Amino acid sequence: MSQFNSPSIFSVSRLNQAVRTLLEQDLGQIWVSGEISNLSQPSSGHWYFTLKDDNAQVRCAMFRNSNRRVTFRPQHGQQVLVRASVTLYEPRGDYQLIAESIQPAGEGLLQQKFAQLKQRLADEGLFDPALKKPLPAPATCVGIVTSATGAALQDILHILKRRDPALPVVIYPTAVQGADATGQIVRMIELANKRAECDVLIVGRGGGSLEDLWCFNEEAVARAIVASSIPVVSAVGHETDITIADFVADLRAPTPSAAAEVVSRNQQELVRQLTSQQQRLEMAMDYYIAQRQQHFSQLRHRLEQQHPQLRLARQQTRLLALRQRLSSALETRLKRGQLQQQRLNQRLQQQHPGMRIQRASATLQQANFRMTQAIRSQLGQTRERFGLAVTHLEAVSPLATLSRGYSVTVTGKGEVVKAVTQIQAGETLTTRLKDGVVQSQVTAISPVKKGRQRARKTPQD
Repeated sequence: MSQFNSPSIFSVSRLNQAVRTLLEQDLGQIWVSGEISNLSQPSSGHWYFTLKDDNAQVRCAMFRNSNRRVTFRPQHGQQVLVRASVTLYEPRGDYQLIAESIQPAGEGLLQQKFAQLKQRLADEGLFDPALKKPLPAPATCVGIVTSATGAALQDILHILKRRDPALPVVIYPTAVQGADATGQIVRMIELANKRAECDVLIVGRGGGSLEDLWCFNEEAVARAIVASSIPVVSAVGHETDITIADFVADLRAPTPSAAAEVVSRNQQELVRQLTSQQQRLEMAMDYYIAQRQQHFSQLRHRLEQQHPQLRLARQQTRLLALRQRLSSALETRLKRGQLQQQRLNQRLQQQHPGMRIQRASATLQQANFRMTQAIRSQLGQTRERFGLAVTHLEAVSPLATLSRGYSVTVTGKGEVVKAVTQIQAGETLTTRLKDGVVQSQVTAISPVKKGRQRARKTPQD
């Protein structure tokens, strides 16, 4: 902007150069949507066209290095989305767009949605490699979430039948295109996890346009894949097709056929490995047998140098010597035992048990007699003491007192009456006599004066 504020005079070339610099620096790369017209494709390979809408138009150029990456053939009247740099063609003073990429307008909007969702899920960490679950090795059952009538299913089944025909397969049919596809794919992934009948899932379909594959770019499908406890292999479209499902899946396969190869064992490779192992085993056995034969030859050579008959003769000689030593040792031991037996017999005769038993029996009889006498004497004394105790007891027994004309009176509470203060008029008393019990009711109480009571007690004392 400082160049326009300068008082100097611009030449046309300088003016166009300054304007080009401003356009390129300030705008940079932009996205422009519009309708193609005046499309020209000369032999140089460059494309020249006009991008217009209802009120304006702008010239565009797309060089061959860029248009080689375009996956469709632009046509007159087609609505497109162009990513381009704004510049100025200085010789004519016309500003124009230098296109870097071009795509149908509908796919362009989908690409923007794709980029936004991809960035948001990446920020949440759903693409983190730490979340990727390892695939089973080998798989025991494969689940396939795809269209039951699509070519992708047939390709997968053909590869599995060729590589691992014994591998069980469970098909979870779903739409893979259209408005209902997203919900059906999510339900099939959840159903596979609920039934838990397979240990790896292939989720995908065959090739198509971005709109055809869009259900695999939906957030609901991405989160269902992340939430799956079963490892998921994404197999959507061709190798160049990239979807959100590829980023969140535990493994991305470039095609459905490649996914089938990833989850299956190659029977031919297994046969080759078994053949190789058999060859190695045969070589090892040959080597082992050769070693054993060599060892056997060495033993045979040693055996020929030292014949067993010579060793047997030496062993027999040694056996005879040992037998003689054993006989001599037995005789010596026998004589020693006989002498010891004689000494023991002599000692036994000197202290014969029969004599000791007789002496002990006499002692026992004497002790028994003394014990019997002592028991009889003790029993007599005890009986005498018991008689005296019975006599004394009868003398002081309350029953004896009762037999002499006395009685015992108790209150209704069972207390023995000792004083008139214990009873009240109208109370029932129980009197124990010698030959029975009398119950009486108190009608009057007459306390005795202390002087008279003492006079009564004196003769008794």
